[in-house]
Amino acid sequence: MTTELRRLRNYINGEFRDAADGRTIEVVNPATGEVFATSPLSGQADVDAAMTAAAAAFPAWRDTTPAERQKVLLKIADAFEERAEDLIAAEVENTGKPVALTASEEIPPMVDQIRFFAGAARMLEGKSAGEYMEGLTSIIRREPVGVCAQVAPWNYPMMMAVWKFAPALAAGNTVVLKPSDTTPASTVLMAEIIGSIVPKGVFNVICGDRETGRAMVEHPIPAMASITGSVRAGMQVAESASKDVKRVHLELGGKAPVVVFEDTDIAKAVEDISMAGFFNAGQDCTAATRVLVHESIHDEFVAQLAKAAADTKTGQPDDEDVLYGPLNNANQLKQVSGFIDRLPAHAKVEAGGHQVGDKGYFYAPTVVSGLKQDDEIIQNEVFGPVITVQSFRDEEQALEYANGVEFALASSVWTKDHARAMRMSKALDFGCVWINTHIPLVAEMPHGGYKKSGYGKDLSAYGFEDYTRIKHVMTSLG
Repeated sequence: MTTELRRLRNYINGEFRDAADGRTIEVVNPATGEVFATSPLSGQADVDAAMTAAAAAFPAWRDTTPAERQKVLLKIADAFEERAEDLIAAEVENTGKPVALTASEEIPPMVDQIRFFAGAARMLEGKSAGEYMEGLTSIIRREPVGVCAQVAPWNYPMMMAVWKFAPALAAGNTVVLKPSDTTPASTVLMAEIIGSIVPKGVFNVICGDRETGRAMVEHPIPAMASITGSVRAGMQVAESASKDVKRVHLELGGKAPVVVFEDTDIAKAVEDISMAGFFNAGQDCTAATRVLVHESIHDEFVAQLAKAAADTKTGQPDDEDVLYGPLNNANQLKQVSGFIDRLPAHAKVEAGGHQVGDKGYFYAPTVVSGLKQDDEIIQNEVFGPVITVQSFRDEEQALEYANGVEFALASSVWTKDHARAMRMSKALDFGCVWINTHIPLVAEMPHGGYKKSGYGKDLSAYGFEDYTRIKHVMTSLG
């Protein structure tokens, strides 16, 4: 007996629709490796329909007051709380994540972030009006940019969707959002929830592949393209958007250095770093996966980290003892395995280094030591449950190694020496520096990097302002 696959649909102008040409993509549960749904493979006609709907809805949504937009976002946050179990179920089927951790670590911050942007809608500030030339008064206006084409990734499908739509809607923009082709289910459910609250056309979801995303970015209607994804995808978006000079917001890859000095509480650091490195199967662009340890404590640290890895469990979503679930898809499993298969002779696998089980895309918690700065696994993002360890002799070398990659999203410093921590936080070329912790995020603080990690900020008032434009108005007093 075969189980009928669930049929996911696009959400355009207030209604659910199949792709105009009927094409679909199979959606796989990574915990089982089995297909559980189909989603639309949207083409140009679908993109045109979504963009046209968003453009038609924009003038009325733009002209709502901040207080009105705040009320709408607060209703969305309340509705997400009320439908939490449904959202969790969709996300777990999409990703294979542990149910308990999805409930505790994703729903509460998502709801909080939406409520933050609801408040931010009423807090836009600028320079005061004034006479900067005799007889003339200048005023600064903050306005929404227009229709936003947004592409979300597969590692945190729900939360990254929130990071996209919440600031955009709060600022008065309308949205066309595309989830990853491997994780559309929770975003389609979000469309159902949000669609019952906002006017039609304000929030649209279209499913599809890379070509769908390209069509969105190259479409003439959007004023802004925003993506969270790989460096390659970000570069393609920036190139496509340049053809008609769209504003671009990019949150791309990471290779976070975790700099551990000799005065660190090793046991506490190992506990926190292993959690921050293996959480979500290391599929996090801020994950603590590139550890730099002072040579005097290197061997002890590696031994304890290897034990922590051996004690960390991966498994099925309903197993409450697991820290993380599977890698998201077969290609990602192949990528992570490939990094380990290609390790140089001087590297040593201290723990893990292999697939777990024969069903789904699970990979063991892995620790690799003995690495050099120019090794592939140091320079490139693995995006899996793999923590590398390098040794450094002094602060200068630690900084050289830490900054010696093309990514610049997040970092951390582990030391009891306050002056050293301040020196390091100044010198580390990363958008975030944590001190004696790694990975906590709050809605009030910005998230975003430099170099090949992209530009623009998520979360915070800075992220909100990214979805606005500035206009100077000057009037004669005569």
